[in-house]
Amino acid sequence: MSALDSMKAELDLHGRSPNTQQSYLGCVSRFIQYYQRDPEDLGPSEVRAFLLHLKHVRGIGASTLKVTIAALTYLYDRVLHRPEVMSGIPRPKVISRLPAVLSGTEVDELLTAIDSILHRTILLAAYAAGLRISEACALQVADIDSRRMLLRVQRGKGGRERYVMLSRRLLDALRAYYRGTRPAGPYLFPGPHSGSHVDRKTLYHPLAAAAKKIGLDKRVTPHVLRHSFATHLLEAGTDLPTIQALLGHRSIRTTARYTHVSRRRIAGSQSPLDLSIEDRQKLLG
Repeated sequence: MSALDSMKAELDLHGRSPNTQQSYLGCVSRFIQYYQRDPEDLGPSEVRAFLLHLKHVRGIGASTLKVTIAALTYLYDRVLHRPEVMSGIPRPKVISRLPAVLSGTEVDELLTAIDSILHRTILLAAYAAGLRISEACALQVADIDSRRMLLRVQRGKGGRERYVMLSRRLLDALRAYYRGTRPAGPYLFPGPHSGSHVDRKTLYHPLAAAAKKIGLDKRVTPHVLRHSFATHLLEAGTDLPTIQALLGHRSIRTTARYTHVSRRRIAGSQSPLDLSIEDRQKLLG
């Protein structure tokens, strides 16, 4: 069995998500193709040279380098049992950027501009419930609880299951979609093969096309809808622990970053320069 096959089996046994498996295996495959040699015969110097090639020749950014290092670490630590290969490899510093957010009007215009009922319904679910696009694509008919107005997310990040709110508008859209398409099988949004769901990658182009159609001068991806959901909840007064639970974040620190992009919170704060002379002396000394 090749190192790549062994890694695939290990990832599967480890219960890593399909997205993680695909990403890690792709990184390791490129590493093997670069040297045209078995990774068992390679060491720290080859790993460093490969990473430098990605950075300086291919122009790969810090985030992608970080994923590549994680994939190679998994290969050498868990599959080939040679942890010393990656122990001295530095991890690149990734610049923490604030999430992009759309206004409520922009979200409505964007979703309306999507022609396909399939794509529009999936992306509406992503925004209405704050789902990752992979979670929206994997929704099943049994996940819809219209009595309690809840959606079950079975395959969240890290294998964590959670419940999110079921918007009345989303429920109406799901029912209209179901009546029009009558999808076979458990998945609401079936893929081309029996027992599969639609691939998340098929959502990127329709969303970008809709953004161009309405003249939206922002880079829009499905994940921007999730960021917008969280920020809009925060601006409407929802507390951070509730938003954390809805998004399925392990740490509230991840959720707290939305306080930095909440327009209402920022604009509603008063600059100390605008305090009266009396208040400035009282509060600031």
